Amino acid sequence: MNLSRITPAIALSPLDGRYRMQTSPLVDYLSEPALNRERLRVEVEWMILLANGYPEQGNHPVLPGVEPLTDDEQSYLRAIPEDFDDQGIMELAQIEAKTHHDVKAVEYYLDRRLEQAEASLGADTQLPRLKSLVHFACTSEDINNLSYARCIRGAVEQVWLPAAQTIVDRLSEMAVTHRELPMLALTHGQPATPTTLGKEMAVYVYRLNRQLGHIRHQDYLGKLNGATGTFGAHLAAAPDVDWVRLSKEFVTNRMGLVWNPLTTQIESHDWQAELYSAISHTGRILHNLAVDVWMYISRGIFAQEPVKGATGSSTMPHKVNPIRFENAEANLEISCALLDSLSSTLTETRWQRDLTDSTTQRNVGSALGYSLLALDNLKGGLAAIHPNIKAMQEELNQNWEVLGEPIQTAMRAAGLAGRNGMDDPYERVKELMRGHQIGKKDVEDFIDTLDLEPAMAERLKTLTPSSYTGAAETLVDFDRA
Repeated sequence: MNLSRITPAIALSPLDGRYRMQTSPLVDYLSEPALNRERLRVEVEWMILLANGYPEQGNHPVLPGVEPLTDDEQSYLRAIPEDFDDQGIMELAQIEAKTHHDVKAVEYYLDRRLEQAEASLGADTQLPRLKSLVHFACTSEDINNLSYARCIRGAVEQVWLPAAQTIVDRLSEMAVTHRELPMLALTHGQPATPTTLGKEMAVYVYRLNRQLGHIRHQDYLGKLNGATGTFGAHLAAAPDVDWVRLSKEFVTNRMGLVWNPLTTQIESHDWQAELYSAISHTGRILHNLAVDVWMYISRGIFAQEPVKGATGSSTMPHKVNPIRFENAEANLEISCALLDSLSSTLTETRWQRDLTDSTTQRNVGSALGYSLLALDNLKGGLAAIHPNIKAMQEELNQNWEVLGEPIQTAMRAAGLAGRNGMDDPYERVKELMRGHQIGKKDVEDFIDTLDLEPAMAERLKTLTPSSYTGAAETLVDFDRA
């Protein structure tokens, strides 16, 4: 059986198959129909601007022979992208099958709608004779760069950022809730100065907030300046029009983007490289989080809530596998690889234009799709874990040697203050604690051998691995600074 011939089509990518439910919000922004809908919108708005001009010039037509569009004509045109449904998608695909050019197919699709305008607007409408206004003086990239910018902005701002913010909000909640919960830290995999679980979660909140801030303030650039960025065709057809100003008006006020005045045939894609690098960087932080939490679960710091009815292992019934974090880890690796490839290749083109960026940009949906899938897994994983306080306390009680740091540091301070017998504090504490299993009494006995001020000695004696967390509790408040 040839599976490729089954109807409806079987998805090749898991994003459109197994994981469609999680990634479907991106379809409205980064699918091929979404891109074509935006192309239609760009073409329509350019027509309206050419026909009606801009307010500063009294809304006069830019080109002779064109009457200002009526409100009904403008509404008719703007309804074309809004009504781009399954039938429109099929029709456009049929046109493209003949043109073998996606943007030209959009132009012909609009031509058909102009021809049909009389049925809705009456015989007096000028729309059927304005087919020459469609795609006027434009190169395909004029339409594409604006469409992609608007699609990508919508996907990031409406889908990806809210999903990422959900993770940050959950981590922030955990940071506040567990700000005082002591936890043994491990550096190089070895017992180290204790911290709190809340403070460690706050570290991720702070890191992620910085990256999300960069992404929220990202510029989305656009251009409309012709075949090689010179406005050559524009000026040849209408030399008296201030096309540079009109381009800025269109890109900035009509499209809501940042105007790029200097390009080749293509918008240079630097903003895309910046954006994908920032999202990839965020992904690497999230990857670090997924790995850390996985190891905390393995170590017993976190316990998992089993999903009712779910199978943890096909052969070992007792297991609750941390699959959410493993899935997040894997999907982030794929996403980051795609994002890194996009950001490194999109900024280059041979001389004034080649088409390598065309096929590359079609993978933005996959790059963000795998990232969104990872965010969904992290959301589920973080919701299903809670601290194992008993295990955390037992781990701390088994590692009194971590108090070697405050004792030798106090000895250094005492020596500087003139107290006797404070030579070689590091070596003396190392001799007591390295490679030895010690407890509370061993620590107290050692402190008693030192010529410390009574207040200092008492303060050190009250320390335990659980209480030696420094300013960790208050540092949590910086995660939202």
